[in-house]
Amino acid sequence: MENFFKQAWAGLRILLVLTVVCGVLYPMAVWGVSRIPGLHGNAEATDTTLVAVVREGDQYFVPRPSAATLPASGGSNKGELNEDYTKVIAERRTEIAQREGVAEDQVPQDAVTASASGLDPDISQEYAELQVPRVARASGLSVEKVRELVSAGTGGTFTTTVNVTALNRAIDAAR
Repeated sequence: MENFFKQAWAGLRILLVLTVVCGVLYPMAVWGVSRIPGLHGNAEATDTTLVAVVREGDQYFVPRPSAATLPASGGSNKGELNEDYTKVIAERRTEIAQREGVAEDQVPQDAVTASASGLDPDISQEYAELQVPRVARASGLSVEKVRELVSAGTGGTFTTTVNVTALNRAIDAAR
């Protein structure tokens, strides 16, 4: 019985120590590092950087399709050989080609496939460029101005993408 209490006390001490280290000290250290000058601007997340905000109307850029169902997010488990998935991709490609006034083979892959979370705010430069004429026409801005806004909203660490939420805010500000 004495051995049981010894082990229980040791387990409780480990639990308390790890709770303090992992639940208090580590988060405080990460938060403290985020306050270092030069890092602070990248540490605070906003809806501009994290989640695609879909706006209605042709004067706005359209993000990637979403596989999310509220309140959760997540992609589909369907593979590219799944008939339902292939049908959905074909329907999206046709819809986007008609909306943008281009041939179906000009629609980029990211325009028809949902991101893993279903909430990705970034699209490829190709998809953004495809949407420029429609957005310019509907927003009353020149094609050159819309291309400038796309160029200004283009960035990325590993791949070059365009943040749709930030771009749509820029469209509103430019009008």
